[in-house]
Amino acid sequence: MNTTITMKKHNYSAGPCILPQEVFEKSADAILNFNNSGLSLLEISHRSKDFVAVMDEARDLALELLDLKGKGYQALFLHGGASLEFLMVPYNLMKTDGKAAYLDTGTWASAAIKEAKLFGETVVVASSKDQNYNHIPKGYTVPEDANYFHCTSNNTIFGTQMKSFPNVSIPVVCDMSSDIFSRVLDFSKFDIIYAGAQKNMGPAGTTLVVVKEEILGKSGRVIPSMLDYEKHIKAESMYNTPAVFPVYASLLTLQWLKKLGGIAAVEKLNNAKAELLYNEIDRNPYFKGAANVEDRSNMNAVFLLENEEHASVFDTLWKEAGISGLPGHRSVGGYRASMYNALPIESVQVLVDVMQDFESKVSGMNF
Repeated sequence: MNTTITMKKHNYSAGPCILPQEVFEKSADAILNFNNSGLSLLEISHRSKDFVAVMDEARDLALELLDLKGKGYQALFLHGGASLEFLMVPYNLMKTDGKAAYLDTGTWASAAIKEAKLFGETVVVASSKDQNYNHIPKGYTVPEDANYFHCTSNNTIFGTQMKSFPNVSIPVVCDMSSDIFSRVLDFSKFDIIYAGAQKNMGPAGTTLVVVKEEILGKSGRVIPSMLDYEKHIKAESMYNTPAVFPVYASLLTLQWLKKLGGIAAVEKLNNAKAELLYNEIDRNPYFKGAANVEDRSNMNAVFLLENEEHASVFDTLWKEAGISGLPGHRSVGGYRASMYNALPIESVQVLVDVMQDFESKVSGMNF
């Protein structure tokens, strides 16, 4: 069957995200006939040999790409999105008489803090809320008597990204939903990494959780089964019926990433895309960046017009160029160009060309 897709818009959506073309095509084939079984991927048993192999490879490949294989970590594909992890993390790590430390860098970090407060003392070590989260706080101190420290590596709404992480002796938990697999880090510095698939890894419906086993079982809490990491590990991510299609599509994306050369290779591409767009934002007198320069996200470039009266002109141009998903979040306004791993640099060049065309047109207008 021919699954060639004839369109393609330049997709800057913040999530669900753009995925590699080959992932769409292989997923489409699998929906019709998975592994030449005569069955659709959507109707096979999650306990079948074919899908168990998918789950095993996806978990194994996630650890391999993060360079955590054989280092005491387990990878899980769970339900509930990153939002459920806001709850699962304190359930599993905060002691009954303990406390946790959180860095507040945006909407999702704030949501995680709200859930943690249900379990015990929650210390916000620093926040950039008073400046509408336009930067990553610096120079804060993490209390060493906390049960864990939680941070959010990339903030999709505000376009900021942590470029460094504190060195602490307590477990470190990081929500990497929107920049997972996008840059090289020493991932062994983190004890739990979680990421909703739909930002940079796969379709909505599953969440990758990477957890260091030795930190579990110490909270003293009675944890509901579905929220207990140890139970999910023991069941090899099959404690309940997993999200079969999202896990399969995530596996295809991880395979694509490995074939590309892994995280180091895609980081070079991501750096080139970000440099191309931010250079134009800074050069063009009709635009300005929303986030502090030193904290700009390579995944989500948030920018504004210097004069909102020009919005109708710019909006017409980018829509005519086949660009999709560019409007910014209501919390910031303006525009947000999400440049996830699968977005080709050619799409970024199209946006830059539109910005330059806009500059040429507006410079000759009177408003």
